[in-house]
Amino acid sequence: MKLKEIIVVEGKDDTTAIKRAVDADTIETNGSAISTETIEKIKLAQKARGVIVFTDPDFPGEKIRKTISEAVPGCKHAFIEKFAAKPKSGKGIGVEHASPEAIREALKDAHQMDKEVEEVITQEDLIAAGLIGGAGSKERRTRLGDLLKIGYTNGKQLHKRLMMFQISEESFAEAIKQIIQEEQDA
Repeated sequence: MKLKEIIVVEGKDDTTAIKRAVDADTIETNGSAISTETIEKIKLAQKARGVIVFTDPDFPGEKIRKTISEAVPGCKHAFIEKFAAKPKSGKGIGVEHASPEAIREALKDAHQMDKEVEEVITQEDLIAAGLIGGAGSKERRTRLGDLLKIGYTNGKQLHKRLMMFQISEESFAEAIKQIIQEEQDA
């Protein structure tokens, strides 16, 4: 699988994992303190070929994603589920631990986050679905992020993420239905 877009990752180990999964070029941020020079490379890459931001499913990874989104509009974003980013042994979490199949799946599902979108899923919908402010809401948000391929987000950011990815009412309802079914089967 050859990708036109350039993939933005956090470090060398992520690049190695990406290259095991797909034929693609990468830009490494070298951590969450992204330099001006790196932002300029990402801007140039976005203009020339497009960019997919693919960071670790943790706080520093989200910080990098947010920094790039604000500086370089129009990038696509790929998310990997936390369980797929854990090493078989030891600590840590990251793209470098993911299987080639998990990486290909995440890249296939990359979305562009748009800022100016119509609200189709309301804050009230999130409360009614048990995604905010209730027992088990964090677990439900985690599962929702996995099902919709938008990554985990806290309660405050969930509404914004759903809007940015233009998640439809139908997709949201299907995911909630699946979560409820899984909870009943457990």
